[in-house]
Amino acid sequence: MTWSILARDEAGRFGAAIASRFFAVGALTVHARRGVGVLSTQALMNPLYGPQGLELLAAGRTPEQVIAMLTGADAGRDQRQLHILPAEGRAAAWSGNACIDWCGHRVEADFSVAGNMLAGPRVLEATAEAFLETRGRPLPERLLAALAAGEAAGGDKRGKQAAALRIQAEEDYPQLDLRVDDHPEPVQELQRLYRTSLERAQPFLACLAGRHDPVGVIDRAEIEARIERFQRERGGAT
Repeated sequence: MTWSILARDEAGRFGAAIASRFFAVGALTVHARRGVGVLSTQALMNPLYGPQGLELLAAGRTPEQVIAMLTGADAGRDQRQLHILPAEGRAAAWSGNACIDWCGHRVEADFSVAGNMLAGPRVLEATAEAFLETRGRPLPERLLAALAAGEAAGGDKRGKQAAALRIQAEEDYPQLDLRVDDHPEPVQELQRLYRTSLERAQPFLACLAGRHDPVGVIDRAEIEARIERFQRERGGAT
């Protein structure tokens, strides 16, 4: 009932975009941790895979080992779909043999796509192609373009309801975390939210306290100046 893409860029950021005919799909499916990786648990999802999978990755397990350990201990493994992209290295994926057609996954050097209950294999193919064709653009925009291409190819065969985008960078909190929980056009709405985040939210979030600056920017004039500079560098686009 879902398809998603996990990806990593040249700067080391990684993230996920996901869409489904399922309410609030971004709430329990996508999990990420700085310096560790990102994963998505899908189909008849097991939300325990998120924290457990990241702990195993952080302990040095490979994505393939993590999948084997999680599914091996799960009596519902045949109903699960899971893909994992580490902070470094190749992704891995699992699609249980009881997942509803069309179901499958594709793993590449710096991204993976997986989906179930889809209109057909073209959904994942189009998602992957769009991601590859947008190389050079910011990671969130590549993920959104990939999601839109998958939807145009048929998406979830039951229809549309929710979508989400998450980007993890060098902080312990997400660099960007956008969700559309219930909407007739969730992917379009997610794109709108992303454009809106560029107006003030993204440059403001860059001023917050972080690992290398435990206070952050607290001078409001300086915050406004950084927001204005961000807009100038983008050519004033929103």
